[in-house]
Amino acid sequence: MVKLLLLYLFLINALGLLLMLADKAKARKNLWRIPERTLMTVAALGGSLGCLIGMYTARHKTRHWKFVVGVPSLLVLQILGLALYFG
Repeated sequence: MVKLLLLYLFLINALGLLLMLADKAKARKNLWRIPERTLMTVAALGGSLGCLIGMYTARHKTRHWKFVVGVPSLLVLQILGLALYFG
């Protein structure tokens, strides 16, 4: 069970990171963008660390309070949830 959870967290965070990097690349080229709702959904489903790394690696969505406050808040809640579950 723990291995499945770790695999899930790895994959969802990789997805969050890749989505942030892809959206930044699309923004630079004025192409169709990944909806903010999709980015926040991935973060809420456990990919907040990947999204946060992607935000600051690509300097993307760092002026949007929804992301600047929301993604780190989700990360804290997810860490607390894991600590309660395993602690």
